[in-house]
Amino acid sequence: MRIAGRRVTAKTVLLYAIVITVTVVMLMPFAWMLSASLKLSRDVFAFPIEWIPAEPQWQNYVDIWTKIPLALFIYNTSKLTIIVTLLQLLTSSFAAYAFAKLNFPYKNTLFLGYIATIAMPWQVYMVPQFLLMREFGLNNTHLALICLQAFTAFGVFLMRQFYMSIPTELCEAARIDGMNEYQIWARIMLPLSKPALSTLTIFTFVTTWNDFLGPMIYLTKTELKTVQIGLRMFISQYSAEYGLIMAASVVALIPVLIVFLSLQRFFVEGIASTGLKG
Repeated sequence: MRIAGRRVTAKTVLLYAIVITVTVVMLMPFAWMLSASLKLSRDVFAFPIEWIPAEPQWQNYVDIWTKIPLALFIYNTSKLTIIVTLLQLLTSSFAAYAFAKLNFPYKNTLFLGYIATIAMPWQVYMVPQFLLMREFGLNNTHLALICLQAFTAFGVFLMRQFYMSIPTELCEAARIDGMNEYQIWARIMLPLSKPALSTLTIFTFVTTWNDFLGPMIYLTKTELKTVQIGLRMFISQYSAEYGLIMAASVVALIPVLIVFLSLQRFFVEGIASTGLKG
């Protein structure tokens, strides 16, 4: 089989068919959510699915701002997400530089011990964390979530693997020129690590924005809640306004899409480069 002068094999056709099928399957939930956001609650689960509503309920996108303080929830979520993301970028890149380019006793042992914490589920130590924050008087504050999420072993691992691929000779030359370690980190390592920083930004932003269990444990005051907790306010004891839930979910998804699409050109490069050397 030939298309535009190029030979297309059955293997290629099968590969493209599989890719297209997987893509459609992955996008169907988002298409259903968008469709459901324009329906009345009683029509959301109607079968067969009406992908394009005959009478779109655009009012859903107006009601979500008045039924609950959605703007406040989005502000709280944005504040937490931006602060946590910036702190993780700072702490992870700083610690990773030490593990990758500095020599100190038990460096590898400390690194392996820190990375080993990735294997421990958060549910194992969330109760001790809660008790600790309570003793510090940080319950019902955003500061509790910020303190708990400001450091990440995954971020250190990701950045350290990228730093290992940068020639050590650059750091040695900078030391000869009179730079200290802080200047080397800020002026050489950070500018060269944009792909890894972009990758970590995406992971951290998405994880923090979508976090449900953490805010549910630490935040009980309405004025402090995040958008993921706020969505539950559409569910009462006897009913649930699914159309409004889907509309609010679409709105909550927009910032994540913006961040991913703006940084996606660095994403693949960052993932690939973190495994080059270690």
